[in-house]
Amino acid sequence: MKKVITTQKAPAPIGPYNQAILNGNTLYTSGQIALDPDTGNLILDDIKSETRQVMENMKAVLEAAEMNFDNVVKTSIFIGDMNDFAAINEVYGSYFDNATAPARETVQVARLPKNVNVEISMIAIK
Repeated sequence: MKKVITTQKAPAPIGPYNQAILNGNTLYTSGQIALDPDTGNLILDDIKSETRQVMENMKAVLEAAEMNFDNVVKTSIFIGDMNDFAAINEVYGSYFDNATAPARETVQVARLPKNVNVEISMIAIK
């Protein structure tokens, strides 16, 4: 049965979608960008700060579903410039144990919502 997951510790959706959907033991998250949930401001100081805010937003969504990064089995990373890959990967990697890190793809795209540089979505299993 489908259950909507929502938390005020991550940015509210900016369209007709939810932060995440839990179906059985599987959580499907929407993509997160670097919006600060407290202020509504984008964190775009540098790519590492931006990625850290995305991951903190994702952490809040996982916690709202009573999960954490250990539950993540698949991630999708969308970036505006492949030259940012190493810096994004450094921050992203700090949230996972290399031995049990999820499957992942990283794709450069032409444009992201609100002209951000990185967006990440995840699938997690309890």
